[in-house]
Amino acid sequence: QVQLVESGGGLVQFGGSLRLSCAASTSRFSTYSMGWYRQAPGKQRDMVAVITGGGDTNYADSVKGRFIISRDNAKNMVYLQMNDLRPDDSAVYYCHAARHMILREDYWGQGTQVTVSL
Repeated sequence: QVQLVESGGGLVQFGGSLRLSCAASTSRFSTYSMGWYRQAPGKQRDMVAVITGGGDTNYADSVKGRFIISRDNAKNMVYLQMNDLRPDDSAVYYCHAARHMILREDYWGQGTQVTVSL
């Protein structure tokens, strides 16, 4: 089992920035692909950004050029730097860990609220 604990959400104004952090409780952190997903009220949970253990990244089109995902394998941490925030970025943001060895494993954090005001 991997526990994921997010932090860094909050209320920010249009155009502002926030940095989300996610701490993972595993000694094999580098073997997991890590990601950030978000879910707004009444909508499905969507991928925001993912990063492999080796550092390859992928972003949703809506956040490209504004958000940066990074990880520190020595600290078991993954981050999401969010810049130029817009009201439609408002959602609960979830940290996700996944790997597929013999069996696929998926783990989710409890989520952190991000609200962007006009």
